[in-house]
Amino acid sequence: MTFTLHIWRQKNAIAQGYFEEFQIDVTESTSFLEMLDGLNEQLISNGHDAVAFDFDCREGICGSCSLVINGSAHGKPRSTTTCQLYMRDYKDESELWVEPWRATSFPVVKDLIVDRSAFEKIIQSGGYIASRTGSAVEANTIAIDKDTVDGAFDSATCIGCGACVAVCPNASATLYVAAKVNHLSTLPQGEIDRQRPKKMLVEMERQGFGTCSNYRECERACPKDISVVNITKMNKLLYQNK
Repeated sequence: MTFTLHIWRQKNAIAQGYFEEFQIDVTESTSFLEMLDGLNEQLISNGHDAVAFDFDCREGICGSCSLVINGSAHGKPRSTTTCQLYMRDYKDESELWVEPWRATSFPVVKDLIVDRSAFEKIIQSGGYIASRTGSAVEANTIAIDKDTVDGAFDSATCIGCGACVAVCPNASATLYVAAKVNHLSTLPQGEIDRQRPKKMLVEMERQGFGTCSNYRECERACPKDISVVNITKMNKLLYQNK
């Protein structure tokens, strides 16, 4: 399989970026990140700078493999992170445009790497259990019904990759915030902090993210299928505790 790659190159946050074209031959069983590894080996052996891209687990868990491929966050397949893509997913597309997340709150560090520390500041504002409970108790000490547990777990699967921000016309982080709020606020330990939604949404706006206009592109792009129902639940908590 032969691909023409148009990859975003940018030396630093203040430099002007541009697309650079490459040609590469791969097998259909090659993963997308392995393809980029192979490209970098060629670049380095020819004395050129490697393409900078972010990754860690390569198992769809950490969310750091944040790439926009042919206009789709994390690529064409749904419920998939970039590191889980294979080149066979693009057997009908010989030309690929690869770029970083596009959002003011996610400034480009270099090439395909963006700074997502704005998410960390949102978490610091309220995405934790503040009450001191001492040492961990036995798991079954606090009885929680299954529906509540399942709902909290569904929200907790958010990996904080930022795809929701990248595809939102407003560059909103509302789905991310809602997932974090509902993960904690639906459990007994987290119900104590009733100001969590307000604190995290205020910080979201402070970090330069936009507001939600219900485009629902975030839900479509999320690799963990986080539902916009989380936003509804968060808004309910927000107005209940004004």
